[in-house]
Amino acid sequence: MKYDSMSNSGPVEPANVDPYADSVDDTPARERRRKQIVIAALVAGALVVIIALFLMMSGTDDAALTGNDGEQVPAVTVIVPGSETVLGEINASGTLAARRPMPVGVVGEGGQITDIRVDEGDWVRAGQVLAVIERSVQSQQVQAQAAQVEVARADAELAQSNLDRALQLVDRGFISKADVDRLTATRDAARARVRVAEAQLGELRARNARLNIVAPAGGFVLERNVEQAQVVSAGSGPLFLIARGGEMELAALVGESELSRLAVGATAQVKPVGSDKTFTGQIWQLSPTIDEGSRQGEARIALDYDRALRPGGFATAEIGTGGVDAPMLPESAIQNDDSGSFVYIVDKDNKVQRRNVKTGLVTDAGITIVEGLTGNEKVVLRAGGFLFEGDKVKPSLSKPGT
Repeated sequence: MKYDSMSNSGPVEPANVDPYADSVDDTPARERRRKQIVIAALVAGALVVIIALFLMMSGTDDAALTGNDGEQVPAVTVIVPGSETVLGEINASGTLAARRPMPVGVVGEGGQITDIRVDEGDWVRAGQVLAVIERSVQSQQVQAQAAQVEVARADAELAQSNLDRALQLVDRGFISKADVDRLTATRDAARARVRVAEAQLGELRARNARLNIVAPAGGFVLERNVEQAQVVSAGSGPLFLIARGGEMELAALVGESELSRLAVGATAQVKPVGSDKTFTGQIWQLSPTIDEGSRQGEARIALDYDRALRPGGFATAEIGTGGVDAPMLPESAIQNDDSGSFVYIVDKDNKVQRRNVKTGLVTDAGITIVEGLTGNEKVVLRAGGFLFEGDKVKPSLSKPGT
């Protein structure tokens, strides 16, 4: 190292040395930054184009459009529901049973069963003998009383003959008037004893007839609760259970509000559990009371006999409630608050108005409106929760069902 001869200040740097010779060249870094800026600009531009296209193509109800005066006016989809006939239907379930069950038991003094002539599953006619009770003693009593009737008739005939002979002798003076009166009384008493004996005989025969267990009416035997040689009496309970006429029913349990919509004569489709058959029946009786616990009542549906309808089985029913002419709206158009159900309609000035409604039948196609709409209004289809009464909108008409 060289030192300046004129000074003692220290070493002197060479004059031809560049002070920035050792710094790093940053040209590649600047190129990378420029590329990143260009790429970010392209991405931002693409996003702007996509958003603009989305806003132009979007048809949703909350899209904001600019009016002639610069005010932001939301576009909403509206529907004119009109009026259509809707067939109501109630689903219910219950237990199958005989419509008119007839328990048949002992009506006489009872005894030992000697013959059973029907079984479960048999059809019987009115007056047909179902079972016979042993009657050997009663038969002897009937024979003895029949003999007493013959004795009484013979006494009556003898008394009548005595009276006839006495009347022939009255004119000759051989018999007095008093004797004729006595013979007449004897004849009358004998005739009365005949009637008494005949009545007693009839009573015994009636008692014997009651030893037969007979069907009070024609029908289908559901139960047989007696066996051969069994001793039965009036306290033995029902020996047979007959479904009168073979008629069955479904005692369907229906909610309190739904029961009020049903009427006697309404048609129902009944399907027993475990069967692929469906049977058509009619409601013949509606429960006059409601169960306090379940809040349900019974709709009794009459059914014709079929072997698939087994009493005690479970079945479901679809009960028609008739048709109603009313506007129908999708669920999205109906709002609810503390005041009840309501919809928003768009008036002639394109302003939103609230309209309170009462809903009716709920179907797969929508909900019927039984009060509040005529069907000619423009009802906001969706986005009602973002609107307020008096808002100005741009309605777009949609066809019902879309």
